[in-house]
Amino acid sequence: MPRFAANLSMMFNEAPFLDRFGRARAAGFEAVEFLFPYEFPAAEIAARLKDNGLSQVLFNAPPGDWAAGERGQAALPGRQAEFREGVKRALEYAAALSCPRLHLMAGLTPAGVARDTLLSVYAANLAWAAEECGKAGVKPVIEPINHRDIPGFFLNTTDEAAAIIQAVGPERLGLQFDLYHCQITEGDLVKTAERHLPLIAHMQVADNPGRNEPGTGEVNWPFVFQAIDKMGFRGWIGCEYRPAGETEAGLGWFAPYKS
Repeated sequence: MPRFAANLSMMFNEAPFLDRFGRARAAGFEAVEFLFPYEFPAAEIAARLKDNGLSQVLFNAPPGDWAAGERGQAALPGRQAEFREGVKRALEYAAALSCPRLHLMAGLTPAGVARDTLLSVYAANLAWAAEECGKAGVKPVIEPINHRDIPGFFLNTTDEAAAIIQAVGPERLGLQFDLYHCQITEGDLVKTAERHLPLIAHMQVADNPGRNEPGTGEVNWPFVFQAIDKMGFRGWIGCEYRPAGETEAGLGWFAPYKS
């Protein structure tokens, strides 16, 4: 049966961030993910996880200046030192939270820079990060993101991500397969997931359009979730969606999958 993790950056926003852990557990989730933990002490987050019997399964490395519109640094020339410091900081949190996955965002494509240059920087940064994460028992992941939600994002398709992962080494770097982004950019969700299954370390889900909970849009989620289960995927599926209303009121889709 598919295993779902609540995304606390997007779900349960009716409550302050640290109170969302309890709300997620009360709703039946056994695991959580979120975008960034860095505004809070790692020990405080770890305590919320422990108190609620939750596992932390994913978060993002520092993305640069998020408020100014930056969306990662991994592919950006001239930002290598900052990227490395961010990974080191993220690994400190990963250790405190016992988190096995770390998302490394590629960043926005700079104007006037050749794609080959960006690919070279990206591959080198990911190889370095994979080495550091491997020492810590953490698997880094990369995620293709559609151009509608983040215009200009460097990594857009699963095939692009797969080529980079193969170059760095699938045993060292994984694919974060977000079905929402895939539906917008490529479609053909089940076959795309099947084709890249050996590389997928984490999945995420939201319906399209609207990026709301499953069942609010165009995708036949019971069919997709059944297909993912039949494929043998045993990782976590993060619920990275914006609830259309109050979070708990929109969890009817989740009822069949509670343990």
